[in-house]
Amino acid sequence: MPEKMSPVIFEIGWFSLKYYGLMYIIAFGITYGLVLYRVRNEERFSVSGDDVQNLMLFMIIGVIAGGRFGYVLFYNLSYYLSNPLEIFLPLQFSNGTITFTGISGMSFHGGLIGVLISIWLYIRKTNLNFWEMADLFAPVVPLGYTFGRLGNFINGELYGRITSSPMGMHFPLAPGIGLRHPSQLYEAFFEGIVLFAVLWNLRKLRTPRGAMLAFYIIGYGTIRFFIEYFRQPDAQLGFIFMSFSMGQILCSTMIIGGIALYLYLSRIEKQQL
Repeated sequence: MPEKMSPVIFEIGWFSLKYYGLMYIIAFGITYGLVLYRVRNEERFSVSGDDVQNLMLFMIIGVIAGGRFGYVLFYNLSYYLSNPLEIFLPLQFSNGTITFTGISGMSFHGGLIGVLISIWLYIRKTNLNFWEMADLFAPVVPLGYTFGRLGNFINGELYGRITSSPMGMHFPLAPGIGLRHPSQLYEAFFEGIVLFAVLWNLRKLRTPRGAMLAFYIIGYGTIRFFIEYFRQPDAQLGFIFMSFSMGQILCSTMIIGGIALYLYLSRIEKQQL
C-alpha cells in the first residue's frame, strides 16, 4: 500500500495538477449553487443571477489575493520579504522541474478580509446592499470551505499535534514518527459541515440585517480557536503568546469583532424602528 495519498491528480511531462486546486473549484461551485438556490427560493433577496455571478468572480479574486497576502503577512513575512516572487508564482522549481502547486500557503483570515473587501468594491457600482449580500453568502460559505480542508488533508499539510488517541495518523511531511491528530478533518467537519448546518438553520430566524455575517465570524472563530489545540502550530512561528498560536490570536479577534458587529447591527435596527 502507498504510504500516503498522492496529492497529484495527473502529470504531463513537467506539468502536474494537484487536488488542492481542484478542491477550491469544487468549493466555489458549491457556494455558487447554494447562493442561486437561496435567490430563487427566498423572496427577501433582490439580486439578479448576473450580480451573483459577478460577485462570485470578485469573491474568488478576493479570497485568493487576501488569503495569499494574509499568509505572507500573518505567518511568514520574513521569508517572503527575502523571496518576494514566491508570493505570486504558483510554481515550484526543483531539480530542473517545474511543478504547478496551485494555491498553497493561504490564510483563512486573510481570505475573509479579501472577500469582504471584494464585495464592498463590487456593490459600490450597484444598488445592492452590503449587509444583504453578507446575509446571502455567509450561511453557505462553510460548506464550500470544507473542501479546502480536505485538500489540506490530501496534501498532508496543516497536520495536528502528536497524540496517542486512536484517531492518530502518520503524516509523512511531519517531523518525527509520532502519530498526529488529523486536524484538517476536524476542521472540515466542524468549521465546514457543522457550522454550515447551524447557519443554514439560523437564516430562517428574524435577525438584524447583516447578522448572519456576525454569526459566521463568531461561529468560525470559536470553533477554530478550540481546534487549534489539536493543530500543530506553524513551525516558523510556534506559540505567539503563552500557549496560544497565531490562529488562536486571530480567532479571538474574530470573536470579539463578531460580537461587536452584532451589537452594532442590532442598535442600527432599533434606531430604524
